[in-house]
Amino acid sequence: MPGLIAPSDYSREPPRHPCLQVNSKEPFNAEPPRRALVSSYVTSVDLFYKRNHGPIPIVDDIERYRVSVTGLVANARELSMADIRKLRKYNVTATLQCAGNRRTAMSKTKKVRGVGWDVSAIGNAIWGGAKLCDVLELLGIPKLTTSTPLGGKHVEFVSIDKCKEEKGGPYKASIPLIQATNPEADVLLAYEMNGEPLNRDHGYPLRVIVPGVIGARSVKWLDAINIIAEECQGFFMQKDYKMFPPTVDWDNINWSSRRPQMDFPIQCAICSFNDIDAVKQRKVTISGYAASGGGRGIERVDISIDGGKTWIEAQRYQKSGLTYVADGANSDKWAWVFFEAEAEIPGTAEIVAKAVDIAGNVQPQTAEEIWNLRGILNTSWHRVQVRLGHSNL
Repeated sequence: MPGLIAPSDYSREPPRHPCLQVNSKEPFNAEPPRRALVSSYVTSVDLFYKRNHGPIPIVDDIERYRVSVTGLVANARELSMADIRKLRKYNVTATLQCAGNRRTAMSKTKKVRGVGWDVSAIGNAIWGGAKLCDVLELLGIPKLTTSTPLGGKHVEFVSIDKCKEEKGGPYKASIPLIQATNPEADVLLAYEMNGEPLNRDHGYPLRVIVPGVIGARSVKWLDAINIIAEECQGFFMQKDYKMFPPTVDWDNINWSSRRPQMDFPIQCAICSFNDIDAVKQRKVTISGYAASGGGRGIERVDISIDGGKTWIEAQRYQKSGLTYVADGANSDKWAWVFFEAEAEIPGTAEIVAKAVDIAGNVQPQTAEEIWNLRGILNTSWHRVQVRLGHSNL
């Protein structure tokens, strides 16, 4: 792609915040400390988790940069950043979450493969850009289209980065055309993050944002958009990020038997304590985040200080000064919700958090129930062990 380069090594990586907890250096994958994660409703760019599969692409000439839109459509064309910026700009507050968030905890049940994320492979940002449905209208594809006259039913996003999983080829993923052309789905071609141009780690100059869906579908460093008949056949759609039952292992896996994961389930995590922590006073504040895919709001967050025997309901909030109501006019439907509760603990306590969304979906009690060989979508009750006394961690 003119103006956009995919390096073959890691010699030109961008600078990163020193507080990030690095899970792998090449490719760079890192998350912020969990306490820092809930310091702000909108996650700063520096502290937003970094998930990469290869060296970070470089823009050497933004004026020459183009994204091609081709495939099963009559009016294929190339779009410059100027073309995309001419379309109406939308700001969408949306939480992105890696499907492997909380994988480390699931691996304690039984070994899994993948980056060892704690609870912070998640972040919330204000994404600015053009709606994909408006871009596709430039090619003659109307809003709320299920299929093009030439048989296109999916929209594939192709990056320019080089992934070992794709044998040096680019990262790619797809979503259904009906989702791409639905204005209410808020799928963006984003060029801003928190009011500033995207930085290199997060997809500069242009990326896709698919709200309510696992982060793997929000392709960065966009090179091409293809209108295709079947879903993308890339590695990360067909041989990764699929949810298998606990009975499946690497000896009997059949990748074609499962659909690619899209929406993420109801999730929450305690961020005010480490997994094993100490406090000086009995009265503690328990806080963290809750999120559910598909735009489903958070109906409730339950907190227990006795391992799940008894419960209290936590307060929920998003923006300061505004009461959070699931599906309320002042609530961001694609964004996480923070929770907070106060409790008095005995000498030792197992603090547990579980969330419920507006569809009545509840987190499973244990990771054993949802264990899978790739360790994705660990949405089990989040537990931390807290004792009264001085921490020596």
